[in-house]
Amino acid sequence: MKAARFDYVRASTAEMAVDALARGAVALAGGQSLIPLLNTRTRRPEVVVDVSRLPLTRVVQDGSTLVLGALTRLRAAETSPVVRRAVPLLAEALTHVGHVSVRNRGTVGGSVAHADPAAELPAVFLALDAVFTAQGPSGTREIDAHDFFLGPHRTALASDELLTGIRVPLPPPTARHGIAELSRRPNDLAITAVFTLVTLTDGVVTEARIAVAGAAPTPIRAHAAEELLRGQALTPDVLTAAADAAAAATDPVDDVHAPATYRRDMTAVLTRRALRQAVAE
Repeated sequence: MKAARFDYVRASTAEMAVDALARGAVALAGGQSLIPLLNTRTRRPEVVVDVSRLPLTRVVQDGSTLVLGALTRLRAAETSPVVRRAVPLLAEALTHVGHVSVRNRGTVGGSVAHADPAAELPAVFLALDAVFTAQGPSGTREIDAHDFFLGPHRTALASDELLTGIRVPLPPPTARHGIAELSRRPNDLAITAVFTLVTLTDGVVTEARIAVAGAAPTPIRAHAAEELLRGQALTPDVLTAAADAAAAATDPVDDVHAPATYRRDMTAVLTRRALRQAVAE
């Protein structure tokens, strides 16, 4: 199929983009999510506003925060020395996002705003306690990652707001990370994926974060599992208990890719793997 007819507007400023969004347009950044939806006529907007030329591509460390422009290409963030040094979890997670050709075009903000519950970046930013900056007709506002994802392909962004940036508090230098993902083929969308950050002091967990993709209508944090890990050595029994708690936090559905019980069971398996990987760094 081909996309239904629509009017095309290229925004030269964020204000121009917001004005178009306020009149019912949809935003086009890298096009890796929107173009397929247009071509299958799942989305039939009257106006598409191209925001890809806006100057929202900076990648900098600002004190104890990593700042990403929403239009930063996935590949640019993946290969950025700043990202690799400041937030290794994010740099490694980006290698799991599609294939290189997709990452060359897709944007960090586009992946976030698309809010696919099986996508890597929403879960990673949830694990990192990221904050998203949105610009609308009345100015800018910040939205915590915990409040941003509302459901499959639904976010806290208003229809007339544009995601412009992402701020990521830097993990402690001693934090270790682990990633375990299940997909049918390498770089396919995850059936289930788990992202962990663990800080150890003398072999005891002082801080833990566990985020899961693909096992609920939104990415989730396994808070009960995190709390269970704090103050503990990562013994086999503790790992098993944390993995079971992470699986219990999920709310998967049956679909063509996997039954809900399989996703829940694999969440436990992948949580153990990701935690072991973090400890083995």
